[in-house]
Amino acid sequence: MPRGQKSKLRAREKRRQNRAENQGVKSAQATTGEEEEAACSSSSVLGDAPSSSTGVGTVQVPPSAPATSSAAAGASCEKAAVKAKGQVQKSKKSSKASTSNESSGQNLLSMKATMLVEYLLYQYKRNEPIKKADMLKIIHKWYKKDFPEILRKASERMYLFFGLKLKEVEPKGNYYTLVEDQEDTSDGRGSGFRYPKKGILMPVLGFILLNGYHASEEDTWEFLNTLGIYEGKNHLIFGEPRKLITQDLVQENYLVYRQVPSSDPPCYEFRWGLRAQVETSKMKVLEFLAELNDTVPSTFAPHYEEALKDEEEKAQAIGLGAPRAANPSKASGRSRAKSSHHPVPE
Repeated sequence: MPRGQKSKLRAREKRRQNRAENQGVKSAQATTGEEEEAACSSSSVLGDAPSSSTGVGTVQVPPSAPATSSAAAGASCEKAAVKAKGQVQKSKKSSKASTSNESSGQNLLSMKATMLVEYLLYQYKRNEPIKKADMLKIIHKWYKKDFPEILRKASERMYLFFGLKLKEVEPKGNYYTLVEDQEDTSDGRGSGFRYPKKGILMPVLGFILLNGYHASEEDTWEFLNTLGIYEGKNHLIFGEPRKLITQDLVQENYLVYRQVPSSDPPCYEFRWGLRAQVETSKMKVLEFLAELNDTVPSTFAPHYEEALKDEEEKAQAIGLGAPRAANPSKASGRSRAKSSHHPVPE
């Protein structure tokens, strides 16, 4: 290819990159404006909202999955760099930008879902109709095309935290209602707990599990704050959260709340109580966390491996207890497919 033509191609490519960067800056600025307008829309729809907290954000529990794929990708890029260093560097920048934009987009949708959860709970407590038009105002018209995904996320959180199913009142989906659902625990799929207790207990048990079976009181409150649950602030569903987790659930033996030995000044921590150990399992708690994070239980390695081992030991114990019973399948302890018992409105 003639040298002059190559120069033209390089210049054209550079102009494309500059245009893409400028569009990214404009997109970020637009996003900020959207969030501000959406906040105003939310306030106008909810009116004089109560001072109690209602929101439920995404449970951000850091998984312990090994980064083998990332390491392999890095090695591959190093080999390619020897042959075409310039092209690989451009590819890396493009890949990082793409990943960052995708992550940012998902975070925005989660934020919008949290706003819808606040609206849904508020309407539920006031026993007022849930309108699609109001929800579109809350998330802003620019997110209209993402409304089905945002509503799906909000619907899942309403079910997982509060046991409330979102159902369409009309076929066209302009009006919705929330219906209480008492989970049937007799089929082996349930956590063993009933709502609304389950909505706060399962996340706390999961946080304790992923922190080595004991979690400091300070860290636990920081975690609950990400779910819109604050110490000293009355919650529409859970009531006064401090009393619930340090007294009620402790007296019922679901949680252990104790002073850390030799701590000065004294500090406290949470552990699983005896009833929690009997009525649920590590695997069920991991499945709960996985549903909240749109992932699978195996993401939380090595906790998943330990939970899987527990399930296999239970299955073997049941098999030994039954005369001439078939060998328990190892697959029984493996992660089940994501539950579809909560509805996803179209």
